[in-house]
Amino acid sequence: MEPLLDQLSVAVTSAKTLEEMSRPLLDMLAAVTGMESTFLTTMDWKREVLEVLYARNEGEMQISEGISVPWGDTLCRRAIDENQPFVNDVDKRWSDCEIGRALQIQSYMSTPVRLADGELYGTLCAASSGRHVMPPQAQHIFTLFAALIAQQVEREQLVQQLMDANARLMVYASTDALTQLPNRRALQQALTRLLEQGAREQRAVLVAFVDLDGFKAINDTHGHEVGDRFLMALADRLRVLLRAEDLAARLGGDEFAVLALGPQESEQLSAAESAFQRRVFEATQGDYQLGAVEIHYDGASVGVLGVAPGTGNALEALQAADAAMYRIKQQRRSRRLQQ
Repeated sequence: MEPLLDQLSVAVTSAKTLEEMSRPLLDMLAAVTGMESTFLTTMDWKREVLEVLYARNEGEMQISEGISVPWGDTLCRRAIDENQPFVNDVDKRWSDCEIGRALQIQSYMSTPVRLADGELYGTLCAASSGRHVMPPQAQHIFTLFAALIAQQVEREQLVQQLMDANARLMVYASTDALTQLPNRRALQQALTRLLEQGAREQRAVLVAFVDLDGFKAINDTHGHEVGDRFLMALADRLRVLLRAEDLAARLGGDEFAVLALGPQESEQLSAAESAFQRRVFEATQGDYQLGAVEIHYDGASVGVLGVAPGTGNALEALQAADAAMYRIKQQRRSRRLQQ
């Protein structure tokens, strides 16, 4: 018994995953029971099947990892339903079990692996084609190992839940709630990464600052619900023009930004700025069907800055693009006054 306790101590203290916990336990169960196969199963309740997760085999009996059996046709279910943790006459007691006949199982031992809420996670089993007797304390050992496995499963589930919750919080913290575009914080982080990529690849970075001229009039005329629909529709239009490495974000209110990698050649930068400005502007322009309301929008004021490789940081680039946008806004306002 002492060697078993020593092995168990090592397995429990060193295991970081369910697999690292389970495989030594299966080796110990084989030593305790003398059976050819020991294995851990897990229950898929959606498909109503029991799947072999990890298995240890010796001799001719081979229970393969990954095989699944309908729950209703398993020896595990029969053992649970009939409260028979050990039988050595499977061929007679459960002669109608297809999997038992296929594997020529004669002796079988199992115990359910239940989580803290009572849910059946799976079973811990041993099987043999020979006739065995239940070793002393075998049932106690099975029960102990099943409890250790259940605790490991719950630890891993808790860690996964925490990771999922953290991922959702990160998305929430970096996403504009209305448009589902990245927010200002996410934009600044993305722009920093893009500027670093541009420096490595010796490519300029194009930063477009977008201000929605006339948005207040849309809100005042049609109400905030239509205004929100307009913002969401515009965000969708910005998404459409994005290439793989591009990014669009909402900075807040009626301000947006679009990022893209530019050319490598400095003499091409001015033309790239003009083309990018036109692409973004044309994406914002046109007819918007906002529920029962349709509006024609003349387009946003779009200022574009081309940042040469290694010549600026994210904050400076946004400020310069904002200034470029303001100049465009002033020019459009002057033209309207002259008409």
